[in-house]
Amino acid sequence: MKWVLLAGAILAEVTGTVSLRLSEGFSKVVPTVVVVVGYVTAFVLLSLVLKRGMPIGIAYGIWAAVGVALVALAGAVLFGDGLTGVQIGGLVLVAGGVMALEMGGAH
Repeated sequence: MKWVLLAGAILAEVTGTVSLRLSEGFSKVVPTVVVVVGYVTAFVLLSLVLKRGMPIGIAYGIWAAVGVALVALAGAVLFGDGLTGVQIGGLVLVAGGVMALEMGGAH
């Protein structure tokens, strides 16, 4: 269950961050509301993950790393933000870091 909650926290954070761009400096009401709801939901779900016993370093590391990767990909797909070869390499390293966190936390 904690992995489902963590996935929800990641998706809520990514939704909030993408909506931050769409809010145009908080000048558009609907995307601004989505930003607030997304971030609040993300932190509530992340706190539930921690309450269920996932170590904070693993939970936050995965949440942050996967969130960054998904936001970068969303920016490229939704807004035409470019991804250079170096940036793609960085995303691969992020994915490797997430795997290392998970494998290092396994007992």
